[in-house]
Amino acid sequence: MAHIHTDPGQHDFTASAYIVRTDLPEPAVLMHRHKLLHAWLQFGGHVELHEDPWQAVTHEVREESGYDLSQLKLLQPDIRQVESSDVTNHPWPVNLITLKFGELDHYHTDIAYAFTTNEGPAHKVGDGESTELRAFTRGELIGLKAGEIPENVRNAALLILEDYSKNWRQVAVS
Repeated sequence: MAHIHTDPGQHDFTASAYIVRTDLPEPAVLMHRHKLLHAWLQFGGHVELHEDPWQAVTHEVREESGYDLSQLKLLQPDIRQVESSDVTNHPWPVNLITLKFGELDHYHTDIAYAFTTNEGPAHKVGDGESTELRAFTRGELIGLKAGEIPENVRNAALLILEDYSKNWRQVAVS
């Protein structure tokens, strides 16, 4: 979906997913080279007007990575959420950031989730999506040059590899 808010100073809401492959010789974060930005990014996109962030990330994962949610485990901290019959609890994100997008005075507020898998994707990526996918180990992430990956994406991927994937629970996606 295109940007909803295009006036200076406005924000779009995005949802994204970091996927850690655990079936490789060393754990690695799967990313795609964004077709417009020409940089390695996690999977994700705009939250559409009829979606909440979880709905957005689930369809973006399928379209951009080829994974079915049934192939993934969601990383979750041991934090209790408020229980109430009048709300929907969403999974706990690994990141919630706002960043300037592009050269214009435009911003994205991104909510990111982390997943693990021990297999390759069940499907090809969707039509029109980037087909350049790659799994990056810790060392490979560190070795990427500025401009090849945004600093916030590298730092989030490293934190997920070094901490969250080891210390957070892996739960079935339902």
